Amino acid sequence: MERYILKLAVGLSFLCTVCFGQSIPSGKDVIKSPNFNLFSTGGEKVGLKDFKGKFVVVHIATTWCPYCNAEAPYLEEIYQEYQDKNVEVLIIDVKESKELVTQLIKDRFNLSFPVLLDSDGAVAASFAPEDILPELARDEIMLASNLLIDPEGNIQFMSLLDTKNFDVKLVHLKKRLNELL
Repeated sequence: MERYILKLAVGLSFLCTVCFGQSIPSGKDVIKSPNFNLFSTGGEKVGLKDFKGKFVVVHIATTWCPYCNAEAPYLEEIYQEYQDKNVEVLIIDVKESKELVTQLIKDRFNLSFPVLLDSDGAVAASFAPEDILPELARDEIMLASNLLIDPEGNIQFMSLLDTKNFDVKLVHLKKRLNELL
């Protein structure tokens, strides 16, 4: 356990300087979002293809992550503000039980959008950039990250955890969303 905590601390420290709120270039450099199908805390099967034709904000989280918890109310604000503008919001929780996620994320923050369960971390790992911290588990790289996927399934924005410049109110994400709408 100590090794895991040390590994996570070192990895998160490195991430602080690596990537924060990057818009993804368009054209030849388009990055397709991986597709996924996960169960929500309510038991519904939800897939990215269910939102074809919509913008999708994805936040990858865990219940113990203070950054994820700080952003949750602002994700709800985005959902309320943009749901009538063809925008969906999802949280993908990594490797935690339905009961824990329901209590400590869904109910705690009174979220009205789906919270999905990535029980083995495979979906979170599928979003991890290849060139960042290969010695850290791929699903751990994505904790507290935010993505914006356009109606064609392209990633238009990705932010990884940056504790020095933490954007709790998701200003950069909203800016990019407004540019695309």
